[in-house]
Amino acid sequence: MEMEPELCYESSNASCLRTIYPIPLRVTLYIFLGVIIILTVCGNLLVTFSVAYFKQLHTPTNYLIFSLAVSDLLLGIIVMLPGMIRYIETCWYFGDFFFDRYYAVCQPLLYRSKISVNVVLIMILISWSISVLVGFGIVFLKLNILGVEEFYYNHVACEGGCVLFQSGVSSTVSSVISFYMPGIIMVGVYVKIFLVAQTQFRSIQNAGCVNTVKISNTSQTKATKTLAIVMGVFLCFWTPFFIVNIIDPYVSYSIPPESFETLLLLGYLNSTVNPMIYAFFYSWFRKAFRLLTSGNIFKSDISETTLFTE
Repeated sequence: MEMEPELCYESSNASCLRTIYPIPLRVTLYIFLGVIIILTVCGNLLVTFSVAYFKQLHTPTNYLIFSLAVSDLLLGIIVMLPGMIRYIETCWYFGDFFFDRYYAVCQPLLYRSKISVNVVLIMILISWSISVLVGFGIVFLKLNILGVEEFYYNHVACEGGCVLFQSGVSSTVSSVISFYMPGIIMVGVYVKIFLVAQTQFRSIQNAGCVNTVKISNTSQTKATKTLAIVMGVFLCFWTPFFIVNIIDPYVSYSIPPESFETLLLLGYLNSTVNPMIYAFFYSWFRKAFRLLTSGNIFKSDISETTLFTE
């Protein structure tokens, strides 16, 4: 397929090259990526509004889901939408703007005293603060090009481009802090949760109290399983990108930019899939969805509605 290279800004000598894709391909990509963005925004908007509106959902576990949905919602609006235009037009035209389950299973008697709403809110605040510091700190302090400034300004930087270029040290440190370290910790925690849960179940069987405990622990088990699936899906979608991200500087930046863009898009799809996971595993989400889309919320106060039985 022949593509004609042009400049993002014809009047600028420092402009990046622009690739003009055939109109049918561009239209197809806009429709495909547009649908993904709409699903991402609408799905996560439903999750955040459901947890915020229905009082029965005001629990520590659901606050974690709320935080994740908010981050996915912001990613859909702030990152994926302009990213779609940059991905298809190949130029940046926006200028310069722009441990809950562990306690629930391993320490069930201490869960409500240890994992309170305030504790969860502090955990969420810390995770968001670290993300902001790492993400914006590296870029605005230009730590990502530390040691390779000359190569970056001579061969990478151009007007109309929007590329997160990283040195070997930067890509390694940022990937370890933002992905590998949290991923290893999460996998380790969930392995322990699984082992402890198996041990507890065997003890319960020996004590002959299976039915009683099964009923009382159903919601906790489902929440643990769902968050484990969310974590597993997250690792599956983002691992390819972070493998390439950490390798590229050490192979003389030989990995094609198109591969980076595709793997980054795969990671973004994780935010689209999360609400589908909630809809599949949580009956309360399906019921909340029906109540919100039926228009009943505009007729009366239904925030006290019982979405599930304990």
